[in-house]
Amino acid sequence: MKKLMVALPLVALVAACGSGGSGGSAAGSQIKVVGSSTVYPFTTAVAEEFQRANPGNSVIVESTGTGSGIKLFCAGVGDKFPDIVNASRQLKASEYADCAKNGAKNVIELAIGIDGLTLIEGKDGPGLNLTVTDIYKALAANPFGKPNTAQTWKDVNPALPAMKIRVLGPPPTSGTRDSLADLILTKGCESDPAMKELKKTDESKQKDICTKVREDGVFVEAGENDNLLVQKVAADPGTLGVLGFSFLEENADKVKAVQLAGVTPTVETIANLSYPGSRKLYLYVKGEHMAAKPKIKDFIAAYAKQWGAGGALQKRGLVPFGGADAEAAAAQATALTPIDPASLK
Repeated sequence: MKKLMVALPLVALVAACGSGGSGGSAAGSQIKVVGSSTVYPFTTAVAEEFQRANPGNSVIVESTGTGSGIKLFCAGVGDKFPDIVNASRQLKASEYADCAKNGAKNVIELAIGIDGLTLIEGKDGPGLNLTVTDIYKALAANPFGKPNTAQTWKDVNPALPAMKIRVLGPPPTSGTRDSLADLILTKGCESDPAMKELKKTDESKQKDICTKVREDGVFVEAGENDNLLVQKVAADPGTLGVLGFSFLEENADKVKAVQLAGVTPTVETIANLSYPGSRKLYLYVKGEHMAAKPKIKDFIAAYAKQWGAGGALQKRGLVPFGGADAEAAAAQATALTPIDPASLK
């Protein structure tokens, strides 16, 4: 069932088990979720279990990418608009402003766990060990302000093999693309002190230099279907891919991780944040919908039961929080306190 849902082009309807037909279609018993392709497998897993435990209720989960999902979520209040958005990055201040303008002022943030932004190569690949600076020099359209002419990894760094640079990655609507920009490209760009200084004087120009990727075929937008991306990388020696850690774990028989600064992404290195690509994953819930759809609160409670250490979602690749972060996540799942817009960037 899970493979079938992921294989659908954009939308998966998780049908209610034993609903008898009519109950699952009522507005109050249907929960609509859009957003991140990275978070999608976790939410569909919770949805399947939730529906088995709650006959007559349905959960529609659509994989649109984080950016597109937030646009849909923030477009308004009412049954035409999603109740929840999956996100592989934090909501932006500008996005919250759109939500508020359209009546969704009580947005609830739930951090569900940690993921690792992962570069992968085929099982027979050379076992690359790259730095964030290597990746920036390879993928940026204008690294450090100059046109990119690098064609092989050796052009980027003499210590790397003379292997053609080809990287499959997410489109601009994906939260994974945002994470690539924030966690990898910007950090590689700012290894140059001049780029750090430029941020102080011309932030827009610095962002363009640091995060705009090549459009000459070296970086290829591979859509939101991460399973298809894995297949393409596995079938094309030398090609790398960018996706979430959970997909690496699920496909360890086909692909392997590229090390970042000598660190391999594992549950341990992601949980302790020693892996440079570590990032939090989120759900955002529309508080205005909860009175009309009380089952949303139950769905969140079901999610929280599965996201902890030893839970069902850890077995699917989600890295659970530990310590204070785990306590804070559990408390928020109960309190459901709306986000403070001042905390957003």
